[in-house]
Amino acid sequence: MGIIWTIIIGFVAGIIAKFIMPGSHEPSGFIMTTILGIVGAFVASYLGQALGWYAPGEGAGLIGAVVGAIILLFVWGMVAGRRRT
Repeated sequence: MGIIWTIIIGFVAGIIAKFIMPGSHEPSGFIMTTILGIVGAFVASYLGQALGWYAPGEGAGLIGAVVGAIILLFVWGMVAGRRRT
């Protein structure tokens, strides 16, 4: 049941992140949005644990996943923008 919640939270986090930070170079589609949110959650958990905000093994949650997904969208836009110019 945990993996299903991770996918649902990841999808919601990806949608919120795309709404907050829209762009023309962003990945689109259901699967890419879900992957964006899930990877954003992992990024937020890793950074939070490295900075001491979360205990080892503790996840970031929805807000952390959204922040992580926004960071990924920013990096994606920088890389995709360089490739096109």
